[in-house]
Amino acid sequence: MDRKRILVVRPDELGPGELKTWRELRAESGAPGNPFLDPAFTTAVGQVSPAARVAVLQDDGTPVGFFPYEKGPLGQGRAIGLGVSDSQGAVLRPGVRVDPRTLLAACRLSSWEFDNLEAGQDLFLPYAVERLAAPVVDLDARYGPYLDGLRTRSPGFLKQTLAKERRLARQVGEVRFVYDARDPEALRALMRWKSAQYRRTGRRDRFAQQWITGLVDLLAHGDDPECRGVLSVLYAAGRPVAAHFGLRSATVLSWWFPAYDRDLGRYSPGLVLHLRMLEAAAADGIRMVDLGSGPARYKDSLKTRELPVYEGAVVRGGAGGAAYRLGREPARAARRFVRGHPRVAAAARHTLTRLARLRER
Repeated sequence: MDRKRILVVRPDELGPGELKTWRELRAESGAPGNPFLDPAFTTAVGQVSPAARVAVLQDDGTPVGFFPYEKGPLGQGRAIGLGVSDSQGAVLRPGVRVDPRTLLAACRLSSWEFDNLEAGQDLFLPYAVERLAAPVVDLDARYGPYLDGLRTRSPGFLKQTLAKERRLARQVGEVRFVYDARDPEALRALMRWKSAQYRRTGRRDRFAQQWITGLVDLLAHGDDPECRGVLSVLYAAGRPVAAHFGLRSATVLSWWFPAYDRDLGRYSPGLVLHLRMLEAAAADGIRMVDLGSGPARYKDSLKTRELPVYEGAVVRGGAGGAAYRLGREPARAARRFVRGHPRVAAAARHTLTRLARLRER
């Protein structure tokens, strides 16, 4: 046992060998290659968040696991990039066992919170308090079979979306789609649309948080094939009308920040963009698109299946753990209650929207 150690480092202190091992361990796990659990994502978060750390689990000097996290006041920890990360957990060699509280103690954490824990994370699953569904689109690098399935599952959705695309071209101007656009103006437009959507629906504006805009900017300029940002843009008459900024690995594209110009909402440019993106992603070798947890009608139409993700926290004893329970558990329990009661959830959304409109007056 004394050969086993847990070292805590900043993400930028990981060497090339450790980054290579991290990716090898992910491949050995058999889990989907979600880019949020790639070391490049943790490294990017480390550039915008001084609280980012990685626990490196060693056996006789050899790395056998990596646990990325962020550390807050009183040692309260959270998943790396919590709030924007759609896949969370530790990266461990198959067969490696460690007590979660021992791991937290080595990291000097009183708690560790997660809201999109990846399925198969047996280390943390006993601490999950809610199981959520993350819809995904299976492409297997082929769009034709997916489109055939979509015609069967959601014929009205597909027919109406394609008709609106033709109407957009006739009434606004030529429609053009770019899957991997290097267009700073389109990215700024996306952020404006998304910020307005957050405010309109009474949600916290993520793009008002400097670390998130900084993270998006870093990933937008990255070129790592295992984890980089992809900006997809739908143009009409030469101007952006819908856009999506996502994160991709070699085989998985994570749906992240979609938005569209509300002035053209009657043409559903966001849905047109989604279909064009799926076709281009399949041609680019993407085998699965992760739409992320959270309800949305368009996700129900596009998905082929769902993957489970989990919300919860590991909490140690002491003052820090008590502070976490007092500060976070009541709010999380309230959210779980709302999500479990559709009528309450609908009323809550209506109230948030009304409050947002009042603030704008």
